[in-house]
Amino acid sequence: MTSPELRLPGRLRAPAPGWSTRADVVVIGSGIAGLTAALRLVDQVGRVLVVTKDVLDAGSTTWAQGGIAAALGPGDTPEQHLADTLVAGAGACDREAVRALVTEGPAAVWDLIELGTRFDLHDDGHLSLTREGGHHRDRIAHAGGDATGAEIQRALLAAVADNPRIEVIAHALALDLQLGQDGGVAGVTLHVLGEGQRDGVGAVDCRAVVLASGGLGQVFDQTTNPVVSTGDGAALALRAGAVLRDLEFVQFHPTVMYLGADSRGQQPLVSEAVRGEGAFLVDERGRRLMDGVHPLADLAPRDVVAKAIMTRMVSSGRPHMWLDARHLGRAGAEDDAGARAFWERRFPTIHATCLAHGIDPVTDLIPVAPACHYASGGVRTDLWGRTGVPGLYATGEVACSGVHGANRLASNSLLEGLVFSRRIAEVLPGELRPYADPAPDLRDEGLISGAVRADLQALMSDRAGVLRHAPGLSEAADRLVGLAADATDRPDPAAWETTNLVTVAAALALAAARREETRGSHWREDFPDREDARWAGHLDARLTEDGSLRLDFVPSVATDLTPTPAPPGCASHPDHRPDHPAQA
Repeated sequence: MTSPELRLPGRLRAPAPGWSTRADVVVIGSGIAGLTAALRLVDQVGRVLVVTKDVLDAGSTTWAQGGIAAALGPGDTPEQHLADTLVAGAGACDREAVRALVTEGPAAVWDLIELGTRFDLHDDGHLSLTREGGHHRDRIAHAGGDATGAEIQRALLAAVADNPRIEVIAHALALDLQLGQDGGVAGVTLHVLGEGQRDGVGAVDCRAVVLASGGLGQVFDQTTNPVVSTGDGAALALRAGAVLRDLEFVQFHPTVMYLGADSRGQQPLVSEAVRGEGAFLVDERGRRLMDGVHPLADLAPRDVVAKAIMTRMVSSGRPHMWLDARHLGRAGAEDDAGARAFWERRFPTIHATCLAHGIDPVTDLIPVAPACHYASGGVRTDLWGRTGVPGLYATGEVACSGVHGANRLASNSLLEGLVFSRRIAEVLPGELRPYADPAPDLRDEGLISGAVRADLQALMSDRAGVLRHAPGLSEAADRLVGLAADATDRPDPAAWETTNLVTVAAALALAAARREETRGSHWREDFPDREDARWAGHLDARLTEDGSLRLDFVPSVATDLTPTPAPPGCASHPDHRPDHPAQA
């Protein structure tokens, strides 16, 4: 299946590089996935360069509230974590990828602790674990109450700062890969907003690129993602010849604070952990929304909760539902002080955010509605982070490792970035390519005007958001053709980002139209049932030489990239024996 009328650039129009440098490995992204990869690689390769679009802590990791999931508590096992992940993934997970995640996850979290991450503890010194949607065990480790991502980011940044062999270029947007004669990585072009020699467009000669650039939430007009999440990594990989897999599976978090119909951009998240502590959803009549909907009620997987909220919003004509957390921390009906102390200790960030928007969670219901939160699909990789482009690896939200399937299980995202970056570091040093001169770039260059960004976001929210159907997706496809044709000859960050957003939006809309079923976070009103007989498999998007998108259905849920076994002695090799007492 192709989109014959749509034409996307094969590379971004940009000035010729005005500066150059060299590194063995370039890591694009500075969240948990990128920094973990850099720290694990630096002692194995000559030089590691971390490229970050803004400052080092501006990505999605910092905003992660709930925590990181792993089988760390008494009675819990990786097999139970695997089972919960597979159920949430709605038949679209790669079982072996999930197995790698859950078996290697506990040791990876203990390594984070040894690195200096300060997770919340009980008085007896054991980890304080909570529960979130889709989990049958308390297995969510958290820090600072609801500031887990910020604490993990702090510890990783401290470790990077202590390692002089990791170089960082901030305020740098990765534009395109430079490819060698064999189609593999030879370098990457960047645009840097800096001073001195590295300002403007430049080039980094390198032997490998680890893509850890995060998600695509800014495709929609309401998202929990920060402003830097414009799908740059996915678009860069697609233009280089990589495959984007399962982009239709975009998770909409069910409990995002509703700030009004005109609110745009990044919206405040109300962590699932609030429901894990006992909060529940209610409708306009005060009735429990999730009663009878799912055995786990308010802790059902996110797609189930988001659909329940949206269904009630549509039937009632209300723009949002409500989260009732007024009873949390109370010893009695009049115990406002106890409730306040609970919020300030367990959810200080959410408490402060609510108050800043005129909502007191101790006494008020919190208005919530679903908003774009996480891309379960992304750049297709094997179990070791390899893409289809030699020398290009991907990890974290930008990647589709097979872990999340059609719907990410709560708090598995930080763990995925951690585990699969470690896996990349196990194989990449032995696969380093020689430095090579870039081949002549014959890809058609182009650029889409930054002026269409707001129209794109409104279109995608209206026609390819939580609720999807054929007429809406057809309209989205037609209008995307026009947006993609709105070209400009003036390269600047706004145009580069918008071109990337239109590129990933087109792949997303095409896949959403093709998948005629409801599965996980992909909800087709006109095809309300899950159809394993027809749709057990993946949708892979490729960019053709003429700039159109080709979409292929790959039957079966198993990855079709054959993984190479881990070298003996690697942490994921079956003969490995952990020597950390907490891992044994």
